Amino acid sequence: MFNKVAVALLAFSLSACATRHPRPSTPPATTPPSSRLQSLPPPGSYAVDSENSELRVLVYRAGPLANLGHNHVMVNHGVTGAVQVGATLDASSFTLQVPVEAFVVDEPRARREEGSDFEGDVAEDAKAGTRLHMLGAGQLNAAEFPTITVKSVHLSGTPDALTADLTIGIAGREAVVSAPCSLQGDAHTLTAVGSLALSQTALGLTPYSLLHGALQVDDGLQLKFRIVVPVN
Repeated sequence: MFNKVAVALLAFSLSACATRHPRPSTPPATTPPSSRLQSLPPPGSYAVDSENSELRVLVYRAGPLANLGHNHVMVNHGVTGAVQVGATLDASSFTLQVPVEAFVVDEPRARREEGSDFEGDVAEDAKAGTRLHMLGAGQLNAAEFPTITVKSVHLSGTPDALTADLTIGIAGREAVVSAPCSLQGDAHTLTAVGSLALSQTALGLTPYSLLHGALQVDDGLQLKFRIVVPVN
C-alpha cells in the first residue's frame, strides 16, 4: 500500500494537474455603466494589446487520489492578434494567437484571485511538472504546434451580451465553440471580457489519467479572458 501511494505522489508531482470538476460557467458580470460601450470604434483593423490582455485557464483535481494534488491556474499574457471593426457587430471579426510557451502555472496572485478552490501556494517542482506535461506531446504538443489560434466565425447580440462563435486551432486539431462575453470601451480602448466552461475532449485533447484513473485530469476546464484593443 505504501509503495502505491508513494508512486501516486511522485507521479502527481511530475504530471499535469489532476483536476476536480469545475464550477459551471457564469455569464460575464454586468458591465458598469461607466464602462459600457457606447458605440463601435471607426471601421478598421486594430491590434491586440498583449501586455494588458489575459487568457486564464482553471483546472481541477479529480479521481480517488485527487486530495493528493492541487487545482491549478494557468495564465497567458502573450495573446496577440487583430480585430476588424465593421459598421456593425455582425460585420466585425477578430483573430487571436496564443503562444503556448507563454503559459505560467500557479502565479500566487492568480491563485488568490480565484478564491477558496485555489488556496495556498504550489511548490516550484509541482509547477514545473505540471507545465512540462501540459506542453508535452500528449497534450498541447508545443514543439510541433507552438501557437493556439482563435478565429471568430460570427458575432451576434449586443455589446453587453455578445456571443462569439469561434474556431479554435489547438495541437493540430480544430474545434468550434461559442463564447459569451461583453464589450467595454472608452475613447481609447475596446475590451472584451468573458468566461466559459469547456471540455478537453471538445478541443480534441485527451484528459490525462494515471493508475487506472486514480489520478485524473478532469475533462472540464474553465476559461476566462480579457482582450484589450487600443483604438486611439
